Amino acid sequence: MAEVRRAAPEDAGPICELINWVVRETVVTFNSVEKVPDEIAAAMEQAPFWVTEQAGRVVGYASYGPFRGGVGYGRTKEHSIAVRPEAWGRGAGRALMAALCAHASAAGVHSLFAGVSGENEAGARFHAALGFQEVARLRQVGWKFDRWHDLVLMQKFL
Repeated sequence: MAEVRRAAPEDAGPICELINWVVRETVVTFNSVEKVPDEIAAAMEQAPFWVTEQAGRVVGYASYGPFRGGVGYGRTKEHSIAVRPEAWGRGAGRALMAALCAHASAAGVHSLFAGVSGENEAGARFHAALGFQEVARLRQVGWKFDRWHDLVLMQKFL
């Protein structure tokens, strides 16, 4: 299994590069605005982040944060995960999610959500294999690359 560690401040740049690749090249996120490392560094001060490396290069990251605002949602979180293509199928994603879920459970998180693009069948299979279940499909809520995209909400109880 891939080795995972908590992200350090110097990982903000490599995490930013990975996120921006996802923004530019995929519909894994419907965001079309690239990030800058300072934004990632600020996010890392507010939420836990993990990374995995290959040959000294960050090839994946995972994090979780609020699902929605308000005290009543405090024990429900939404996560984010991205892995570079060269690390697909090598256990990086599973290792990141194992660390994330263990941390979230220890922190008292009850329910974890994944927002998966309706076109991201591999992402849906990945999450299903980890025990997430599809609980909602929001039709045509994301606009990217000049077309509408569905958002699938998948949930796991910890």
